[in-house]
Parts: sequence; C-alpha cells; structure tokens
Amino acid sequence: MKPKSDFPFYDYNPGDKERLKRMMEEFRRGFDFLERLKNERVVSIFGSHLDKEGEKEYRWAQNLGRLLAKENIVVLTGGGPGTMEAANRGATEAGGRSIGINLELGDQEERNIYAKESICFHYLFVRRVMLAHAAQAYVFFPGGFGTLDEFFEIATLIVTEKIYNKIPIVLVGRDYWSSLKKWMEQVPMKKNQAISKEQLFFWKIVDNEKQAFEILKKIPAHFARHESI
Repeated sequence: MKPKSDFPFYDYNPGDKERLKRMMEEFRRGFDFLERLKNERVVSIFGSHLDKEGEKEYRWAQNLGRLLAKENIVVLTGGGPGTMEAANRGATEAGGRSIGINLELGDQEERNIYAKESICFHYLFVRRVMLAHAAQAYVFFPGGFGTLDEFFEIATLIVTEKIYNKIPIVLVGRDYWSSLKKWMEQVPMKKNQAISKEQLFFWKIVDNEKQAFEILKKIPAHFARHESI
C-alpha cells in the first residue's frame, strides 16, 4: 500500500505561509498521535527498506519485534518495508502493539501491513522528531542513507544534550557498525580531532537481536526522555 498522507492539503504548491501552516499542523497531529504512548515502553527501530523476508537482518528484526512485544514493549518503526516491516511483523504476530510513522515517498516506499497503528507525514523532519520523541530506546540495523541519517541525528541530539544521554542506543550487526566506528575513530577523532573519545562510546554494538533484547528489556516504564525536542 502506498503511503497516503493523513493531511489533506498536498496537491498544490504553497507559499511560505501555507507551508508553515502545514508544518505546524503535522507537528500538532503527530504529537496528538503519540499521546497514546505516554504510559508505554517504546522502542524505535530503524533499518534498510530493502531487506527481504528470509534475509538475516529481516529475521533478526522480526524476532526482535516478537521478543519486545512479549515484554509489553511497543515497537515503533518508519512503517515501510524491509527491516521496518520485519519488526512490525514480529510485534503483530506476538500480539503486541505495532506502530508505523510513515512518510510520503512516491514510488520509493510502501506502507507495511503489520503496522496496525500508523500516521503518515509529508515532511521528513517531522517524522524524525516523532520517531525520536516517542521512544525510550533506539535500535539501528544496517541500512543506507536514511538509517545513517537517523543514527547521526540521534547521536547529535545526545552530544548536544537535547536527548538524555543514558537512553539506550543499540546497533545490531557488528560487522556493519564496527566498520563505521573504526572510521570515526581513525578520521574524525584521531586525524581531524573533530570529536572526542567520549562521544564514540554512548552506543552499544551487538552481534544479533537476542543480545539487543537483553539490553532493551531493562528499559523502565517511565524513562527520562528528552525535554528539549
């Protein structure tokens, strides 16, 4: 199913004032949507939209969604295919809450059928805020530009103290994420001295979804989230 925006006014070319109105309306409806999660434990899961059923990352995400649901932890994704579908699928199959925060992307991405509660946005930055604001932990599977963008956004918010710095960030797939960490150590940190050693160690790299779950199942019911965003 192609994502269809939940907002009715995207078929024209607005000026700045109208664009600002719809930005504000997306934020308003987005935060209203997230009210349903205020007393829940929520994990946001990110990853590639290209992963297929049967592939390793798909299986990991599906099983993680299932494990989280059995612990009464809400699974929140970008609502698309691939890793997002797998995580939503696992949660739904286990009888848990499975939520998608979708984005209008033309022919690039379809809404997955396993996100049983969903909302769709036009603006990417609104979607990112909702995925960040709702969660008490973040999980990243291997992915492309979108996944890396979301990872570095969360990392930046923590470094700039816009997000509570003890919130769990779990990177699943040691081969993929260790390569990124090694580059960050060698180039931005050591060669360019652009980041500090402390800024590289607030996330946890794990081998698989079972190790991720051992971290995530411990998140408290009312975690200190991020008051600045």
